[in-house]
Amino acid sequence: MRDMRRFLLIPLLAGLSLLAGAAHALEFKSIGASPVVLYDAPSAKGGKLYVAPRGMPVEVILTYGTWSKVRDMAGDLSWVESKELVARRNVVVRAANAKIRATADESAAVVFSADKNVLLEMAEPASGGWLKVKHKDGQMGYVKASEVWGV
Repeated sequence: MRDMRRFLLIPLLAGLSLLAGAAHALEFKSIGASPVVLYDAPSAKGGKLYVAPRGMPVEVILTYGTWSKVRDMAGDLSWVESKELVARRNVVVRAANAKIRATADESAAVVFSADKNVLLEMAEPASGGWLKVKHKDGQMGYVKASEVWGV
């Protein structure tokens, strides 16, 4: 009996470790060029929750047919038609006054500051706790990944 439990336990633990690894793989996308309605179900007949502005980053939780279940910055879950999402990555400032620096270094010169909830385009993926961002006015620099949401 003991050997039987061990035999069953090993595949179970292996499967759980695979699920744990998959749980950490986050997929972020952005709302496309136009604002879109987010729903409480994967159907246009579902309840309308709110209108997401263009460029808003969302975390894709799962895809079901032509719909994606997404999480917003507040942690709320909703559904959106997958065709309304784009791969371009944007982030939203979470800090009260994020300093965007010339290089990925705390002592680098400040290029500009961004207030909470400002949308920034991610120009380069995060590296060493920093990511390169671009403001809609064209200014570019590096922000601490911990000061934005969407990575």
